[in-house]
Amino acid sequence: MPTYRRNLPQLSGDLFLTDGGIETTLIFHEGLTLPFFAAVNLLKDDAGTAALRKYFRTYAAIAKRYGIGCILESATWRASSDWAAKLGISTAAMIELNRKAIALLEEIRAESEDERTRMVISGCIGPRGDGYNPQVLMSEAEAERYHATQAQTFRDTEADMVTAITMTYPAEAIGLTRAARAADMPVVIAFTVETDGRLPGGQTLREAVEQVDAATAQGPAYYMINCAHPTHFAGSLTAGEPWVDRIRGLRTNASKKSHKELDEATELDAGDPVQLGREHRELKGTLRKLNVLGGCCGTDHRHVEEICRACL
Repeated sequence: MPTYRRNLPQLSGDLFLTDGGIETTLIFHEGLTLPFFAAVNLLKDDAGTAALRKYFRTYAAIAKRYGIGCILESATWRASSDWAAKLGISTAAMIELNRKAIALLEEIRAESEDERTRMVISGCIGPRGDGYNPQVLMSEAEAERYHATQAQTFRDTEADMVTAITMTYPAEAIGLTRAARAADMPVVIAFTVETDGRLPGGQTLREAVEQVDAATAQGPAYYMINCAHPTHFAGSLTAGEPWVDRIRGLRTNASKKSHKELDEATELDAGDPVQLGREHRELKGTLRKLNVLGGCCGTDHRHVEEICRACL
């Protein structure tokens, strides 16, 4: 049994870091090419694997320096069957890349974990379609069938949990939650929102969280918000409301730009890491359970360290 699958340590309330915006870091800072933003593609050769190893070691080192936990999120956001076809990779080969992604994180954990810095391995699952603008919506049953393969693959590795990153509508989140639970994997749902604080499909965060919880008997271990700047969703949150207390994690963008603007950008908007840290500290007054902190588009180790410093 993987180390923490039966008892996720972040549920204790201790502070845990995740990484930043893996794809934007690798593209804009490391000069790597990622077709379809698929970092998993790097695992096909030794040079790409070395780049990912260096990336994850950077965040493990930050967590160790501050004596806090770390959630190692696999580079598998675009590692499901539809994305495999777009990348020209067979389903069987993509399943093996999912396994390799977890094996790499096992390596990082083995060399970095200690009594103060517990390292949880999470299998990352992304949306079937676009992470900003879902054009083809699945039913709950379709989503469960689609995401079952990746969830079952992670079950048979040392992954402690599954995190669904950049969910854009509740039905996919419900199906994915059911697929993970059927695979006996703890699951976390991370919704993304537009500049108005609503999901791309128009639902409020409250509606999305309450719909998923109602349909799955509170199946997710907790919720996160990702790929949005704090100013986009802060006004949607009211301290003390039950659904708000289900949110434990944030992986925010460095930029205040909309998803459309980011999608069309040719240069990286890295924002202000120090200000981003301050905004997270302010959010802790509303998000009373918030203890999982990292970044998304445009963020790197500087942003995550500033967020950590501000929230300790």
